[in-house]
Amino acid sequence: MVISHILGGIGNQMFQYAAGRALSLSSAQQLQLDLSDFSKYRLHNGYELSRVFNVTAESASASTMHEMLGWRANRWSKRVLRRPQFAGLRGRRFTVEPHFNYWPDFINLKSDCYLYGYWQSEKYFKAFKNDIRRDFTFREPLSGLNGELALEMANTQSVSLHVRRGDYVSNSKNSNVLEVCSAEYYRKAIDYVTERVEHPVLYVFSDDMEWVKQNLSMGLSCVYVDHNRKANSYRDMQLMSLCRHHVIANSSFSWWGAWLNANAEKLVIAPKSWFRNGNDDRDLIPDEWVRL
Repeated sequence: MVISHILGGIGNQMFQYAAGRALSLSSAQQLQLDLSDFSKYRLHNGYELSRVFNVTAESASASTMHEMLGWRANRWSKRVLRRPQFAGLRGRRFTVEPHFNYWPDFINLKSDCYLYGYWQSEKYFKAFKNDIRRDFTFREPLSGLNGELALEMANTQSVSLHVRRGDYVSNSKNSNVLEVCSAEYYRKAIDYVTERVEHPVLYVFSDDMEWVKQNLSMGLSCVYVDHNRKANSYRDMQLMSLCRHHVIANSSFSWWGAWLNANAEKLVIAPKSWFRNGNDDRDLIPDEWVRL
């Protein structure tokens, strides 16, 4: 059995699930999800995968966790064992992501395995991308205003543009780790798109639309999308995935919005600068995407 620890916002959850799913498929094992930390987690919208997508993996029970990990299944034990200085106490089954960039030995994990990390690289699951896309099929079709936007996107050279500021600016823990994409990045990205796409229409998604309107002069046909809130915020990702091209933020949310677009001709622009804390992000962005 493979058990993947799941925590964070929906984008982080998707990476953690995708890595676990790929490992379970490559080793012909069942996948279960460790959702236990959500009982104390008050950020974002809690666990979302099963509600939003065609994800049917079961939650690992306390008894299953204990059977695999013993004392290591305790919530506090897991928090300690993730630290490098306690690597010698992890045992054979408790696997912590050793560094942020892709870890080639991941695919060699075979027998019962517990995964703890972010696993933010397509390389962990690219061999099973069709399975991952099927799992990440949205359960509910778009309707109302979202349905109207989806129809527009299908009939234009639609480009999603994501500006994430909110918790990157207001939360000191995040601001110490993550960059905030500058207005200059978005201007360069828009120029790059307009040089290669005829008559693009920008669909702008942001948690700080006031900043967008004050600081970004688009110079293009532009639609501002800011009505999907709280439990419905995933609808923005669903809409992003329907656009033909993408300008993403340094955000796993818009990363997945772009990745879920299966169009081989899509143009995806991503920021060169993602982190402030020195994380090696060389494997975060697929080779086909452009970093500016």
